[in-house]
Amino acid sequence: MCSLPPSVRKRLIPGAAAAMAAWFAVVPLAGAAVDEWALDPARTHISFSVDAVGFPRAEGEFHNFEGRIAVDLDNPAMSHVTFRVEAGSIDAGSTLLSDYLRSETFFNTARYAEIAFVSTKVEKIDEQTVRVAGDLTMLGITRPLTVDVEVRRQSAKPHALFDVKAHATINRLEFGMNAGYPLISRDVDLVVASEFAED
Repeated sequence: MCSLPPSVRKRLIPGAAAAMAAWFAVVPLAGAAVDEWALDPARTHISFSVDAVGFPRAEGEFHNFEGRIAVDLDNPAMSHVTFRVEAGSIDAGSTLLSDYLRSETFFNTARYAEIAFVSTKVEKIDEQTVRVAGDLTMLGITRPLTVDVEVRRQSAKPHALFDVKAHATINRLEFGMNAGYPLISRDVDLVVASEFAED
């Protein structure tokens, strides 16, 4: 699992469900084709943040997730992604706040234990950027999500193939997560930094 960064110590982190863009850190599946991969949490860092009136920008992460990906850098349209995250694994830097985010007020993890993402389209923007469109399901509601991903081929690290950094913004109100609005922003920013690597 990912270690909790020092920055994860703030408060009021509502709409972090977008963390499922973390599919981009992966290792090859045994016996599968070279472009078939399984998520490797050890090579993934998911960070999300949200603004609130009167408070500093709040940050946090999810710890438990899994996913599968077929990736073709030369023909991105052939790529696809499926991803699932355990909503209850949210970590806001304190037990009190993390438990509050798991409650009915925000993620309602007792009823909606899983957050899911399934890609519907991958397109190449330029030589280092792809755009992944798909369906995000949270709190029983499915909405489209688009993630811009920077891809860098990696030659400096042994066994590394390429690094990625994914950026997305989630409107939590679209999923019925209205608590605290407008004092707590409706928009939640996501950054996923991860790495494709060989075994």
